[in-house]
Amino acid sequence: MERVIILIVGLVIGAIITVFYIKYKAPQMMLIESESQFGFDETLERLQLSIDEKGWKTPHVHDLQATMAKFNYDVKKVKVMEVCKPDVAQLILKRDDERIASTMMPCRISVYEKSDGKVYVARMNSVKMGDLFGGIIKQAMGVAGNESEEIIASVVVGD
Repeated sequence: MERVIILIVGLVIGAIITVFYIKYKAPQMMLIESESQFGFDETLERLQLSIDEKGWKTPHVHDLQATMAKFNYDVKKVKVMEVCKPDVAQLILKRDDERIASTMMPCRISVYEKSDGKVYVARMNSVKMGDLFGGIIKQAMGVAGNESEEIIASVVVGD
């Protein structure tokens, strides 16, 4: 009987630790932030050059500072680049069962200033996100994630 109680207590403690780990560590694992070596505009320009060199496309850039100003809010500079590599995107978009992942497409790279005056580049950890799905989604997001990191490496401070 004592062994059963120890086993149950161990399982409960393990479950509690797992829940806390997921709650506090998962956001850090799914989103990546890196400091840029450059100012805001130069970071955007260099990212765009790297995007073009890798054969990616930039369908749109959202200027969130300008958008928020329309609603009378003053925020620091924030632009979100939508980036896409069509030959990778089509792996997901051409299949009915995988098309659900389109909600995460195109990939987004966010460039923003913080109160410390530094510029940062943020993105979703596409590789880890893809791992959660498996199959074609994992494959496509793995390629997209790894190539996005290569693009971003052109501007970030060495880790």
